[in-house]
Amino acid sequence: MTWYLTIALLLFSCIALSWLSSRFIKSLVVVAKYLNWREFVISFFIIAFAGALPNFFVDFNAVFQGMPELALGDIIGGNLVDLTLILAVAVFFSKRGLSAESEMVQKSAVFTTIIAILPLFLIFDGNLDRADGAILILVFLLYIWWLFSRKERFKQYYKNEPQSPIQGLKIFLFNLGKIVILLILLLITSQIVVSSAQFFSSSLGISISLVGILIVGLGNTFPEMYFSIISARQDKNLMVLGSLMGSVIIVTTLVLGSIALVHPFEIKNITPFFTARTFLVIAALLSLLFIKTGKKITKKEGLILLFVYIIFLLIEIFVR
Repeated sequence: MTWYLTIALLLFSCIALSWLSSRFIKSLVVVAKYLNWREFVISFFIIAFAGALPNFFVDFNAVFQGMPELALGDIIGGNLVDLTLILAVAVFFSKRGLSAESEMVQKSAVFTTIIAILPLFLIFDGNLDRADGAILILVFLLYIWWLFSRKERFKQYYKNEPQSPIQGLKIFLFNLGKIVILLILLLITSQIVVSSAQFFSSSLGISISLVGILIVGLGNTFPEMYFSIISARQDKNLMVLGSLMGSVIIVTTLVLGSIALVHPFEIKNITPFFTARTFLVIAALLSLLFIKTGKKITKKEGLILLFVYIIFLLIEIFVR
């Protein structure tokens, strides 16, 4: 693959992701209203699960091919991007910052922070065995049990225009079908972005752990980036927070936990991850602090999160 073709594919994929995400959110709102589910819950499961699929395939392949550093770098790097760059960009595109007043969002933020940091302790000895994988899966199940244990956490009643049950079901099924098709297209497009990024990284001779942290981790979050921007512009704050928190939780627990259960792995040299691990802890604690204080992430706080990611990039690229 030539440089010109790779750049063209990358630009086309980014534009396609933007267009697909705008169509996706419209169908998502229709489905949420029909089910009377909160937009946070819908975006948590649909967007986050969709966003986790590229991680799942890339990371499983990496571990089975003897490159666990790539998988771990992808997850740590992706979580860092979600909690800094994407959250900051969403705040900038929002009208008055991202509101986080709901009790569900407040407590989910605590879960997200704990889950984002948990693997850093489990991998501290350089190994992620089946016991560690079981812990991660159990933490995910605990969060899901908490989320659905009370109806007010996931139910929301909308004022819909009167329509017959059959007509409502037809509209629901039509939009559900659109969501499935759009998800497949989003996954294919995001994979092109990741492949293009991997081509650039191999051409530049970057280490495998740094490829995971900077290239694959960033590339796998592109759908979440576009979805968050479009949701923020439409003042869908719960969708932004639901997709980002869901992405961190699902990738860290289900994806990493499943890999550890099926194929436990060892990281022989954990040193290259020191900077990313440190900044992930900082980002997780800062995002929790901003959500808790004032129950809103302001544009000033978004600027701080963006600054954290920029400092991280400068250290990783230039200090290395």
